[in-house]
Amino acid sequence: MPRSGEEETASKIAYSVYWPMAQGQDIRIGSPRIRMTYIVNENCIKCKYTDCVEVCPVDCFYEGENMLVIHPDECIDCGVCEPECPVDAIKPDTEPDLEKWLEVNREFADKWPNITAKKPELEGADSHKEETSKFEKYFSSEPGKGD
Repeated sequence: MPRSGEEETASKIAYSVYWPMAQGQDIRIGSPRIRMTYIVNENCIKCKYTDCVEVCPVDCFYEGENMLVIHPDECIDCGVCEPECPVDAIKPDTEPDLEKWLEVNREFADKWPNITAKKPELEGADSHKEETSKFEKYFSSEPGKGD
């Protein structure tokens, strides 16, 4: 069955916006530059729930020894990962005071292995859910195992 004119237009718009984003390209709609990513913050440390990894359509999660990060140049800003995180560790980088986490995600996504499948959370994860200042206490720059 042929597509209607509206369906054809919607398909062209979706392709012209989301395909370049999936390839890591910046998108310009008018002006200024539109580019956003999601980041993983310290809530993930010592928990490392991987529900988010399973739903990511572009496999942009990377695994450290005790946390995950998102590669900001690979994330297409679809947002499907954010509600999957039981510890609220995934945030859009447009929220205030997340510059540090954007850099942590960028640095370690280039060093750690890619993870694309769900794994069990870390032992004792539930006891660390509500803990604060986890970066200073527990962060490890060591890589995880990845897939």
